[in-house]
Amino acid sequence: MKNAVAGIDIGGTNVSIGIVDKEGNILFNEVFAISKFKTAIEFVKFSSNKIKLIIQESAAKVKLSAIGIGAPNGNYYQGIIEYAPNLKWNGVIPLRDMFKEYFDIPVVLTNDANAATIGEMLYGGAKGMKDFILITLGTGLGSGFVANGELILGHDSFAGELGHTIVFQDGRNCGCGRKGCLETYASAPGIIRTVTELLAKRNHESELRNIPQSKLTAKMLSEYANKGDLIAKEAFEYTGKILGFKLSEAIAITSPEAIFLFGGLANAGKLLFEPTKKYMDKYLLNIYKNKVKLLSSSLDENHAAILGAAAMAWKEIE
Repeated sequence: MKNAVAGIDIGGTNVSIGIVDKEGNILFNEVFAISKFKTAIEFVKFSSNKIKLIIQESAAKVKLSAIGIGAPNGNYYQGIIEYAPNLKWNGVIPLRDMFKEYFDIPVVLTNDANAATIGEMLYGGAKGMKDFILITLGTGLGSGFVANGELILGHDSFAGELGHTIVFQDGRNCGCGRKGCLETYASAPGIIRTVTELLAKRNHESELRNIPQSKLTAKMLSEYANKGDLIAKEAFEYTGKILGFKLSEAIAITSPEAIFLFGGLANAGKLLFEPTKKYMDKYLLNIYKNKVKLLSSSLDENHAAILGAAAMAWKEIE
C-alpha cells in the first residue's frame, strides 16, 4: 500500500485539494471555489469527506499518513487561521483541531507562502539549499525564509513578512491597515496601481489608456510591455527597483544563496527579473555582491500550493 498525504491550499478565490506521494507526484487534484463554503465548519466537513472518498476509491490503494494545509495567516504553532483579510471566515479559526475531528493522523497548518517555500525546498529549485528566500508575487506579496536548512517561523509563527515591510512612509494604503507596504507596489494589484499613476503623469501614447483599470491584469501588462508600450515598460522598471531594493535589505539579514520569485507577476520574466536584479545588486552591501542568485521558481504554478502543503505534511511526519 502506497503512503501519501493530503495537501490543501486555501486561497481567497479557490481551494485546492490534492493527494501527494513522497516523491511529489500528485495522485489526485481538485479545485473548488471558496465561495462554496459560507463557514469554516462547512469547508472542513466537505474537504474531510472528499479526502476520505478519494482514498476509498483510489485504484492505487493509498494510505493517508498526514494532512498539510496552507492558508492566509496560518499559525503553524497553534494550528489556527488568525484574522485572514482575504477570507470571509472572520476571526480566529482552529482549523487543525477541526480536521482532527475527522482524522486520527497528524495535521499541520502554516501560511501559504511558507508552504510554498517548503515545496520549493523539497521538490523545486531549492533542493539541497540550506539558505534561500522565496517570494510569491500574486494578489499580495508573500515570503518564506530558510536559514541553516530550517524555515524561519519566529516565536509566533509569523516571521518573514517581507511584503509588510514599509517602502514609503505614508505611501499607498495596504489591506493590513497601514501605508506604504512593499506588497502595495510589488504585486499584481501593485503594478496596476503604478500604471494608473504613470498614465496620469506621462504624456506618452499608450494603448493602456483605453483599458479601464478594473480590466487590467499583470499578464496584460507584460504583453503590452513586450510590444514596446512605454508606460508598461516603465511600470516594470519601477516595480523592479522597489523589489530589488527590499531584497537587498533581506539579503543583509539572512545571507541567502538564492532568492526565488514565484507567482503571476514573476511570469513576466526578464521584464521583472532584469530591473529587480539590477537594483538588488546596486543596493547590496559589498560583502554580498555577486553571491546571491535571483531565480525563477521551478514549481508548477498550478500545483505549487498543493505540493507546498503536502511537503509540510511529510516534514511533520519526519
